[in-house]
Amino acid sequence: MRITALVLALAALPAVAQAAPSLVEATPAANAEVTKPTALTLTFSEDIEPALSGVDLVMTAMPGMAHHKPMPITGFPTSVEGRAIKAALPRPLPTGTYVLTWHAAGSDREGAKGNYTFKVR
Repeated sequence: MRITALVLALAALPAVAQAAPSLVEATPAANAEVTKPTALTLTFSEDIEPALSGVDLVMTAMPGMAHHKPMPITGFPTSVEGRAIKAALPRPLPTGTYVLTWHAAGSDREGAKGNYTFKVR
């Protein structure tokens, strides 16, 4: 009888929702205008899994080039440290507009993704 009551009581408790990590801070920030950054840092609401998290960077506009096609920026190392993804750029980014796309998953493997734009002057 006690076991049945315990099982019913536990079943009545609300389920704990697993939430995906959310981006809480970024450098450069969304819609920011910055001068020649050499690093990117994204901080999330919880620790993230290195194998399931990362960033992509694309230059989408360059001064003086009206028909500039999106140009992926590659070859920079990234690391995950707790709640942060860090990317060390080998040289400062040139003047232009960039889209940074990110994906991150927490320890429960629940993933999130997003993107934002920033400008380098």
